[in-house]
Amino acid sequence: MLTELRIRNYAVIDDIHVELGPGLNVLSGETGAGKSIIVGALSLLLGERAAADVIRAGEDRAIVEGVFDLPDDPILRARCDELGIDVSDDCLILRRELQREGRNRAWVNGSPATAGLIGELGAALVDLHGQHEHQALLRPVPQRRIVDEFAGAGTVAAEVRSAWQALRAARTELEAVRRRVAEARENAEFLRRKAKEIQSAGIEPEEEDSLAAEVRRLEHSEELLALSGELHDVVYGGDGAVVDRLGGLRRALDSLLRIDPEATGIEELYETGQATLDELGRRLRDYRFQVEHDPGRLASLRQRQDLLFRLRRKYGGTLEDVKAEGHRARAELDSIENSEDEIERLEGQERDHREALSALATRLGEARRQAAEQLEREVTAQLPDLGMPGGRFCVELTPLEEPGPDGAETIRFLVSLNPGFDPGPLSRVASGGELSRVMLALKSVLASVDSVPSLVFDEIDAGIGGRVAHHVAGRLETVAGSHQVFAITHLAQIAARADVHLRVEKEEQAGRVATRLVHLRDEARVEELARMLGGDPESEASLRHARELLVRAAGDESQNS
Repeated sequence: MLTELRIRNYAVIDDIHVELGPGLNVLSGETGAGKSIIVGALSLLLGERAAADVIRAGEDRAIVEGVFDLPDDPILRARCDELGIDVSDDCLILRRELQREGRNRAWVNGSPATAGLIGELGAALVDLHGQHEHQALLRPVPQRRIVDEFAGAGTVAAEVRSAWQALRAARTELEAVRRRVAEARENAEFLRRKAKEIQSAGIEPEEEDSLAAEVRRLEHSEELLALSGELHDVVYGGDGAVVDRLGGLRRALDSLLRIDPEATGIEELYETGQATLDELGRRLRDYRFQVEHDPGRLASLRQRQDLLFRLRRKYGGTLEDVKAEGHRARAELDSIENSEDEIERLEGQERDHREALSALATRLGEARRQAAEQLEREVTAQLPDLGMPGGRFCVELTPLEEPGPDGAETIRFLVSLNPGFDPGPLSRVASGGELSRVMLALKSVLASVDSVPSLVFDEIDAGIGGRVAHHVAGRLETVAGSHQVFAITHLAQIAARADVHLRVEKEEQAGRVATRLVHLRDEARVEELARMLGGDPESEASLRHARELLVRAAGDESQNS
């Protein structure tokens, strides 16, 4: 419920602060006093597009702020929680600020917000009906929600959306697998060649080092033979070999030891040296026999090096990378072989979700058809009393090719206000006043299920009077029994039933025109009703007529209660 509304520097409004109450709140005043301006400011608060030319002349910015008691709506509360909006005090404060220079700004409970978010929250708090952009019931989504609420199908509608989301997820996964498999199949021959090429190479991670060492030996085999032969001859096998010369020194060493027996360490070193030279000689001989001069082997090893180089350049930086690429290719080939089972499993899941969605959408569609027929009858029955004797309200359900997140049909409200004319969309068929009265009829029927707590009716009395005005007032009063209603009116029949009656007035302040709101009570309200009745507002006859209207309205209210 909208409890407070403040408007500053908007059009001719200087500063207005008004408190609204439950039930029927009525705004009256002379033509041109600024009633439509107040509604325009309210529509701005509910997300309508902002224009700098509405800022009061001489001011830099305009501000519109509304304080709302948060309804007991779990969806709205969950959305606030999702957005991080603190509603622990059961209150929402929406604020829009227009700047003559610079960007416009918005706040929710003191935190910066977008105009879109303000509009989203405002749509859950207020329905505004009149000649303004903010016409929620002209759009498909609110129309569909109304039918679902009237059908008591909110739960199944939520189940349909959940089933559609599950189906969409299943289809997304299935298409991803199909796409991956199709791409893999296109590359299957390439994958097979890759896997075979890498596998047949028989790669060993460390073989490049051993290959390089063996190639180096084969490339220098003649030099190695020559060097090892020369060393062997010098040390062990040739004339004047070191081993022979060392053996010839034995007699000299023995003579030295006879003279000085304490020189035993020298003898030990001599024997060690002789044994070492013997071992060195034998090893040089064996090494020489092992050195190969094999041009065929060298060519084979070089081919192996070239193969490994090409594989590394083609598939990875190291031989480990090449082996890993081979494993990946083999794994993709294996996935192709197993893909039919995976696709069959996912197709089964997709089929199950599609059947579940279809069943739920069928249930929802049947509930909608029954509700649409009843809604058509009940709303149409109210139109004659609201000044549209030939009016006919229709709910058009158009089947979709397949169920979507909102069911298996689109929903559109149509109306025909003259006999012999086919029903058409509300926005094209009805004027501002007629549209407001159609919406009033709809809200009267939906009073028990409509979740939006506050309703604003502008221009609802355009072109009506007499008995029709009386019926319109009665409907407004009925709807105000379950909603807060804010009606802008010229009719005393409507204003007389108000729980809160406000009058908009123009006055001059410091040479500038300003609009203000006055809360009418007692005799001031009688005088305003007398003015609205069209007679002399100061005459006793007009005042008496106004008092009688109030008494009659109170009597009708007690009968309705």
